[in-house]
Amino acid sequence: MSRVKAHFYRLTHLFLPLSVLVLLIIINLIKGADYFSITMVNGAFYGNIPNILFGASELVILSIGMTLVTAASRGQDISIGEIGAITSAIFVLYVLNAGEVTLWTILVGFLISCVAGLVIGAFNGTLVSVFKVQPMVATLILFLGGRSVAFMIDGKVSPILANEISNQIGTVIPGVPIQTPIILTAVFIAIVAVVLKTTNLRLYVESVGINPSAVRLNGIDPKKIIFLTFLIMGVCSAVAGFIAVNKAGRHDSVNLLKFIMMDAILAVALGGNSLGGGKFSITGSIIGAYTIEMLNRTLLRLEVNPEAIKAFKAVFIIILMVIASPVVRVFVRKVLDKAKTIVARYSERQTDGLNNAGISITDTPGKKEE
Repeated sequence: MSRVKAHFYRLTHLFLPLSVLVLLIIINLIKGADYFSITMVNGAFYGNIPNILFGASELVILSIGMTLVTAASRGQDISIGEIGAITSAIFVLYVLNAGEVTLWTILVGFLISCVAGLVIGAFNGTLVSVFKVQPMVATLILFLGGRSVAFMIDGKVSPILANEISNQIGTVIPGVPIQTPIILTAVFIAIVAVVLKTTNLRLYVESVGINPSAVRLNGIDPKKIIFLTFLIMGVCSAVAGFIAVNKAGRHDSVNLLKFIMMDAILAVALGGNSLGGGKFSITGSIIGAYTIEMLNRTLLRLEVNPEAIKAFKAVFIIILMVIASPVVRVFVRKVLDKAKTIVARYSERQTDGLNNAGISITDTPGKKEE
């Protein structure tokens, strides 16, 4: 019974992102019936759907980390774009100073950037878990100063990744029809799915978000779980920064992943997750991230001013926060309970009516056989 309830909970949380996704698909089909057309260019798939999957790569990865941070700490990390800028600057610095660029060079540079992401995540996690600083305030430090750090690592220039391997990571590998960032994102999602399936991470994160005091009584330290989610967020930011800088082919510390935290928070909320922590749906956040990318491209397709898109998303976040608020949730729960009660009473009346009809038929004397 508990498994059925859990499955039902996940399905209800996917209703919002899937509804918005379907609505956007309908709007795009009205705009042009060729929306789902896919063409092969130089051995790779291109079209609206591949472009959405390609464009949302960084956002999907960041929304996964943001989901865990939100669920455990009941707050958001607003420094994820800046963390990505710093870690990708470290990656570029290593690659450019390594001499000949090989696959091993790229791999080592990527691992170093992930370690840097862990260190920065540990900094944020310590402020939140140990010093009890509100997550948004704690991460405001890097949000304000992170890009200056990245700019100094760059040597106050915008270094260019002029090598074939980086180009293939950011675009396509010859002979592979799917763009590399899409493949890397799929691999990352698969790793997260395996971790959540084979460990107690989901249980611990949700428990800390729902009731940290009760978790402490059961021998689990909420500080460690919150700290761990910020470590994961640091790695997610490093991976997103790695993909973004290879896509761009150069490191722009000012604009790389700029304001992406807004879309990541929106993806979490759109995925049916409460911004107040507790139970979460990674699947919902992933669908939410792809939905936001589709929303951005749909608004541009409808020739909406890019500046107006930011205002539109800000209003959308406010609406989602209201919908996800405890007051609205309690109201919806009461309405659903009343609806269930009405349906149950109706079913009982129908059952009683059928039973009475059955008794009447049974009690009616049949004709004697001659």
